[in-house]
Amino acid sequence: MDQDLAVVQTVDFITPVVNDPHSFGAIAAANALSDIYAMGASPIFALNIVSFPVKSMPMDTLGAILAGGAQKAGEAGIAIVGGHSVDDTTPKYGLTVTGLVHPQKLIRKTGAQIGDVLILTKPVGTGILATGIDSGIVGEEIEAVVTGVMLELNRSAAEVMALFPVHACSDVSGFGLLGHLNEMLNSELAAVLNYSEIPILSQVWDVLKYGGVSSGTHANARYLRERVRWEGSFSPQEQLVLFDAQTSGGLLMAIPEEAAPSLISALQKAGTLAAAPVGRLEKSQGLPLIIKP
Repeated sequence: MDQDLAVVQTVDFITPVVNDPHSFGAIAAANALSDIYAMGASPIFALNIVSFPVKSMPMDTLGAILAGGAQKAGEAGIAIVGGHSVDDTTPKYGLTVTGLVHPQKLIRKTGAQIGDVLILTKPVGTGILATGIDSGIVGEEIEAVVTGVMLELNRSAAEVMALFPVHACSDVSGFGLLGHLNEMLNSELAAVLNYSEIPILSQVWDVLKYGGVSSGTHANARYLRERVRWEGSFSPQEQLVLFDAQTSGGLLMAIPEEAAPSLISALQKAGTLAAAPVGRLEKSQGLPLIIKP
């Protein structure tokens, strides 16, 4: 807009990932807001995007979805000022979100540098557990765990991030951890991840025994398999977790090594308890994604 103000905008909508319609609406809103937070921006308002089978599902269900979205928008400090709906065979809900940021403080996916530490703010595995919910192999206790993770806004993490010299950031969503990390790399960079340091929802291992993996996760694995080097013994299930298509995942930040401990401490003090250093960026000498035990 001018030298001190830029507008950023994003749109995202999803099909249901949990059984409760209110929680689904709130998760979809949190998921849509994440792109704004990943850019270091502040949301100012949103519009609803709704598809709903009006002839086969009760309107009370739609009301609960919209109420969940409005509640989460309120938690983000914004209003939903309108939207658009269509009659469709499958429920879908999300937001288009407008935000503001100083042009010099905009954080892009690109910009990471050799020597940067990679910090992840939420555990991965939500896609596997959501698939387990959809398949009926996940009980209420596990559904409550994954719902809590997906409901968490990235707002506080973004507010902390703004205080540090973060070079690049992406939210982790449908392309999985490795897919979004791959988007952050240029031809000179390689990302080395330490598997043991990556926060993973412990419940995923039981679900994986029953094949709880989405088609999106398999697509991510097929797309990236020629770009990944696995150094060590990793089972197919352990590999799939890093390709898992997330919903409302955390932020993945690249920051100079000397600033990383302070950023992690500040994130945890702000309530982002899962924040952890998961790897670092090195000069590329072959494959761009390297996974170590």
